Amino acid sequence: MSIEGEKRNNLIMIAADQLRSDVLGMGVTPNLEQLMGESVIFERAYCACPLCVPARGALFTGTYPGRNGSLINGWFGPEKGYSRVGAAFDNLYDMMERLDMECIHSGKQHYFTEGEPLECRAASKTKWLTTEKTYKEFLREEGKRQPGGKRFRTPVPEMHAGKYTRISNYSNASTGIYEEGNAYYFDGYFTDRAVEALREVKGDRPLFLSMMHLAPHPPFDIPEPWYSKVSQSDFELPENTGVWYPHQSPLQKYNLTGVIGNQYSVEEWKESFRVYLGLVALLDDCVGRIIGVLKEKGLYDSSMIIFTSDHGEMMGAHCLFQKMCMYEESARVPFLVKLPESRNGGRHIEQPVSHIDVLPTICDYNSISPRHLMDGCSLRQLLEDGTDTGDRAVYIQYDGNASLGNYSRCVIDGNYKLIVDFFKDEIFLEVYDLDQDRLETDNLVFYEEYDEVAERLIGILAEHMRKINDSMVLPAMDLKEFRERYQ
Repeated sequence: MSIEGEKRNNLIMIAADQLRSDVLGMGVTPNLEQLMGESVIFERAYCACPLCVPARGALFTGTYPGRNGSLINGWFGPEKGYSRVGAAFDNLYDMMERLDMECIHSGKQHYFTEGEPLECRAASKTKWLTTEKTYKEFLREEGKRQPGGKRFRTPVPEMHAGKYTRISNYSNASTGIYEEGNAYYFDGYFTDRAVEALREVKGDRPLFLSMMHLAPHPPFDIPEPWYSKVSQSDFELPENTGVWYPHQSPLQKYNLTGVIGNQYSVEEWKESFRVYLGLVALLDDCVGRIIGVLKEKGLYDSSMIIFTSDHGEMMGAHCLFQKMCMYEESARVPFLVKLPESRNGGRHIEQPVSHIDVLPTICDYNSISPRHLMDGCSLRQLLEDGTDTGDRAVYIQYDGNASLGNYSRCVIDGNYKLIVDFFKDEIFLEVYDLDQDRLETDNLVFYEEYDEVAERLIGILAEHMRKINDSMVLPAMDLKEFRERYQ
C-alpha cells in the first residue's frame, strides 16, 4: 500500500471495446500474450453490463449500473438521462487528478455523467487528447471518410420507453477494406496521439494513462495489412456459432442481438470472424506501441497496467451478434493486471470477479477513499498471494441499448449461472453449469433435478435486485409451469 512520502507508481488503464476473452492466444495477439506472461490473469472476469456506456460507468465508479444510474447508452431524447452516472459518484479520473498524477486520456470517451462532461470541465487536470468528436473533426480536416457506412449497418426495431417501436440502424457483421489507411482509422489515430503525448512525459510526476480503444468494435471496415492478416484456414469457429439451441431464450429474437445475428449463415460468420480477428491483431499492435513507449521512457517497470474490455462480442454464437446478452461471449471479459516490477506475472486466478472490483483495487493500492460507497471489493489479496476471503457471486444487468427495454439480469455463483430475460410481461429463465457446459448449450431449467439449483440462484439474484433498488422485480417462479409453457 502506498504510504506518505513514497514514490507513487504509474497507472496505465487500457481498455478494448467488444473484445472476446477467448480470442487472446489465437495467434494474433503477441503483444498481449507477452503482457499476460508478466501479469496476473483473471480467467473468469465479467463486465457489470454488456453495453458500452453503463459498462464504463461501473468500471470507473466500482458500482452497479442499477446503483449509479448509468443503465443504457441513451443516444436519443428524454432517455439520455438514463446513461448518466449520478453527480454523487466519484470516478477514477477525478481520483487520479486529486493524487496530482499526470493524467492523459486518449480514445473514445463513453463515461457519461450528470452535468458537464468530464472532458469539457475547465477545472479538469486531465489532458484530453481525443474523443470520438475530435476524431471526426480530424477526418474532416484531412478529407478522409470515416470507417463504415450504410453497407455496414442494418435497420432493426427498437422499443422506446417500453411503449413504442422505432427503427434504428446499428452495426452489422459486413466486412470491407478501409482504404484510407491506419493513420486515419479509429485506433490508429487514438494510438498516434497517445504515443505523441507519452514521448513528452517528463516523469517528474506519476503517470495516469487512460487508453480507451474502439477495436475490435464494428464496423469491420478495417485497413490493410490487418484486413488480410488472418485467413479462414487459420482458425476454427466455436461450435456454438450459428446454432440456435432449443431452450435458449426466445426473447433474444426481440433484441438487436437476435434480429441481426439470425441473418447470417455459418459460412458468412466464418468470414466475419476472420476480419474480427484481423481487427484484434490491429488492437494488439496498438497496445504493443503503447507498451513500447512506456519501456523507452523507463516507465514500464514502475507501472501497474490494467488491460480489459468493456464487454465481449457474440460473433454468431447462439445465432447472436454484438453484445447485450448474458452469454459468456458477451459478458466475460479479458482482465489482466501487471503489477510493478511484473511481480506474480503469469499467475492465473479462476475465481469469478467483476469490473466493479477494479476501482476498489486501484483505491487499495493508492490509499484512496472515494466519496461514495463502492459495491466492488479489492482484488489486492488475490493479486499478491492468490487467496481471497471467500467465493463471491457476480451480478450483471442489461436494461436496453439506446432506450429502456429488453431487460436481462444474471448471477454467476461458483460454476452455475442464471440468466433472466424480461420483455414486456414475459420472463425467460436459463441456468448453465459453466464447468460442464462452457458453450451454454443445455438449459438446466428444463431438468427437474436442477430445480433446487435454479431456485437458489433465483433467490440470490432477487435479493441482489432488492438491495440495489432495481427497477425490475424478479417474482417467485413455478419451474414446473415454466417448463410446460416452453417445452
